[in-house]
Amino acid sequence: MLKNNKLFKPQIFLKGKWIDKSPLGTFNVLNPLNNEILASIPRSTIDNVNEACDLSMKVWDTWRQRTCKERSALLSRMSKLMSEYSQDLANIITLESGKPINEARGEVNYGLSYYDFYSEEAKRINGEIFQTPINNRKAISLKEPIGPAGIITPWNFPCAMITRKVGAAIAAGCPVIIKPSEETPLTALALCIIAQEAGAPEGLIQCLPTSRDDVIDIGNAICDNNNLRKISFTGSTNVGKLIMSKSSNTIKKVSLELGGNAPFIIFDDADIDIALKALMNAKFRNAGQTCIAANRILIQNNIHDMFVEKLLNKVKKLKMGDGLDNNTTIGPLINQNAVNKVQRHVDGCVNLGGELLIGGKSNNNFYEPTIITNITLDMPPMNEEIFGPLAAIYKFDDEDEAISIANDTPFGLASYACTNNLKRSWKLSEKLDTGMIGLNEGAISSELAPFGGVKQSGLGREGSHHGIDDYCEIKYVCMGL
Repeated sequence: MLKNNKLFKPQIFLKGKWIDKSPLGTFNVLNPLNNEILASIPRSTIDNVNEACDLSMKVWDTWRQRTCKERSALLSRMSKLMSEYSQDLANIITLESGKPINEARGEVNYGLSYYDFYSEEAKRINGEIFQTPINNRKAISLKEPIGPAGIITPWNFPCAMITRKVGAAIAAGCPVIIKPSEETPLTALALCIIAQEAGAPEGLIQCLPTSRDDVIDIGNAICDNNNLRKISFTGSTNVGKLIMSKSSNTIKKVSLELGGNAPFIIFDDADIDIALKALMNAKFRNAGQTCIAANRILIQNNIHDMFVEKLLNKVKKLKMGDGLDNNTTIGPLINQNAVNKVQRHVDGCVNLGGELLIGGKSNNNFYEPTIITNITLDMPPMNEEIFGPLAAIYKFDDEDEAISIANDTPFGLASYACTNNLKRSWKLSEKLDTGMIGLNEGAISSELAPFGGVKQSGLGREGSHHGIDDYCEIKYVCMGL
C-alpha cells in the first residue's frame, strides 16, 4: 500500500527515539471502512508525558536561539518531504480516517502549505519601538517564543491540524509535543518521521499516541505539567472547556478551535449554480465530518422548492465506497458512535415532522447522504452539530429572520451565505456572529487567512501571520540612556 514503508511506524516518538513497548500494553487503530486492525500502538504513559515535557524545556533553550533562517530552512525541508511522500501520506490518512483519497491528497497539500507559509513567516517576527514621554529613555517590545507547546489534535484532519499548529510553533521557536487522536495516530507519526528526516533536533517534535482509555489521564498530565507553557487544542467544546479549566492551574496560554453549528443561508437573489457548488463543498466534504461543515441550511421560501430539487439531483450523484477508490466521494464515518449520532438526528427530525427526501440509512460505518426538509427550530440539527452527511433544510421568509436564526446558538465558528446583493453581503459580514464567513463560497480554509471562532467555538487564531502570535510572548524593555 505504501511506497515508503518507513512512514508506517506504530510506536511512541519520544526523545528522538522510537519506542515499541509500554507497561500499559497497546491499543488498536482501526480502518473505518471495515473495522480491520491497521496497527497496534504502545499506549503512552504519564511518565512519557513528563519525560517529553522535561526534554522540551531543555530543547527550548537552544531552539529559541536558532536564527530565523535556520527555523525557516527546517520547515522548508519538512514541506518538501511532505510533497515527496504525498501519496503515501494520503493513503495513510484514508486508511485510518476513511476520507476519500482525493480529499486526502488535498489535505496533504493543504497541510504542507502551513510549513511553507511559516517557513517564510519565521523571518517576520518583529518587535516595535515606542515613543517615550522622557527624552533619555527608549522603549521597545520584543516577540519571544512562549515555550514548549502541547498540541492536541482531532481525527478528521489528522495531517493539516498538526502542521497548522506545528508550523507556527517551530517558526516562533517553540518545541512541541503532539497528542494525536486515538483514531488517527499513524498520520501524526508519519509526520514525525518526516521531521526527523528533515533534520529536526532531537526532542523538538515528540509524539505520544494515546488510547481512548488513557486520554483523560494523559490530557490531565499535559495540562498539569509546568514545563509546558502553551496548549493548542482542536476538538469538541466540552473537552475544550475541560482543558481550559485544567490549564488554569498552571496559567497556560490556550488556543482552542472548538465545535460549530454553521448556518448556510441561501437568499433568493443568489446565483443558484454557485450556491449549489458552495453548499456541496461545505456540507458533504469528508462526509460532513468537518468543524466548519454546513449544519443548518436556510433557504429563502420563494426559491426553496427549486433549490431543493437541484440539490437532490446533486446528492444522488455522490458515491459511497472505499476511500482508496478514486471514484468515491463519500467514505465511511469514523466509527459506530458517529453513525449513531447522525441516525439520532435523522430520527429526531422525522419524528417531529421532517420530510425525508433521500438517505436516512446506515450500513456498518457508512451513512447515506441524506436530505430532510420541513425542518423546524426544535429539531436536533438546529441546536447541535451533526458531523455527518445530513442536509437539514429550513425555509425562511426574510433577511432579518435568517440572521436571527443564524446567530441563535452558543457557537460561532463559521457561517455561509449566498447572495448577489452587495449591500446585503456587507451587512452579513457585520451581523453574522462567527469567526469566519464564506460569502458565495463553501471552501474557506487557507494558510493565508486566520482560522478560528468566537463564543463557545474557541479562542485564538491559526494560520496567517496572526497564527504565530499564539506561540509568542511580548516583552517590553524600557532603556535609560
